[in-house]
Amino acid sequence: MGLLEILPGTHDLAATAQAMMQAGKGILAMDESNPTCNRRFGKLGIPQTVDARRGWRELILMTPGLGEFISSAILYDETIRQAATDGTPFLALLAKAGILPGIKVDAGAKELAGHPGEKVTEGLDRLRERLAEYRQMGARFAKWRAVITMGKDIPSRGCLEANAHGLARYAALCQEAGIVPIVEPEVLMDGDHTLEQCAEVTEAALRMVFDQLYEQRVFLEGMILKPNMVLSGADCPVQADADKVADATVNVLLRAVPAAVPGVAFLSGGQSAELASLRLNAMNVRWRGKAPWALTFSFSRAIQQPAMEVWRGDASQVGAAQKVLYHRAMCNGMARRGEYQPDMRNA
Repeated sequence: MGLLEILPGTHDLAATAQAMMQAGKGILAMDESNPTCNRRFGKLGIPQTVDARRGWRELILMTPGLGEFISSAILYDETIRQAATDGTPFLALLAKAGILPGIKVDAGAKELAGHPGEKVTEGLDRLRERLAEYRQMGARFAKWRAVITMGKDIPSRGCLEANAHGLARYAALCQEAGIVPIVEPEVLMDGDHTLEQCAEVTEAALRMVFDQLYEQRVFLEGMILKPNMVLSGADCPVQADADKVADATVNVLLRAVPAAVPGVAFLSGGQSAELASLRLNAMNVRWRGKAPWALTFSFSRAIQQPAMEVWRGDASQVGAAQKVLYHRAMCNGMARRGEYQPDMRNA
């Protein structure tokens, strides 16, 4: 029995994945959990309240022209249920902008028993029922993040296997529900590891993830990969330039990611807004016409943070913050095309 017979609706999944990978566009990650959002607010003196979070998300979703560079947006459970000040549901704002809605469904990374310093992502319990509810609400895709830490004697094979298995089971459940899974194995940039060490671990993680995706009969044409870029560790004394990052990243992907996957949407992972754009741009310049998948972005802080620093919870700064947000989305849309220039960095 072929996969198309096993899983009804695969053509719809593939069509959604292709729509998420539109030329010149990427995915906006605005799925921060409430604690994460509150921490970011706290650093800027913004009230850590439901109303402040709703106001920030309304600012994002009502940014004029956002859909020019954003194909889809990942939401959090609180966000997908919220509405603008005038009562318009956030999902309706996304539809008006031509942006596909998605939802974060994992329950966060927890300590992995027996593996000090390593984590595994939880959230499979009742995931089938939660996905059915989100699909009924209008979610077209979902996201699950696994966290891989580099350090002395880690990551272990046990950690890689546990996270790969969780990602694959999540992806299969998504496709059963008619939802495109974003599969996110993130090798963290924390530490003093070299570019070469990051490449080795990233390749090992991706190989294991795709082994498990095959085992769980995930339809590759109906998923999106959201990996880290291959980077020097944040504390490494030698920081690779954008061209080296681009080549190291794409070479790892070529060795580990099947061509059937329609798109690779990179996470920013703590990079500055400018560096994330420069590195994505370098990939699309140096590998134009040679990579089998779309190479785009699924950034959170690298798009949101500059605008949040302008807004700071002040209603009089909403318009100014929206201009900055639009500019960062535009910069990354240009990087998706290989047309980003450093002089674009200022709004």
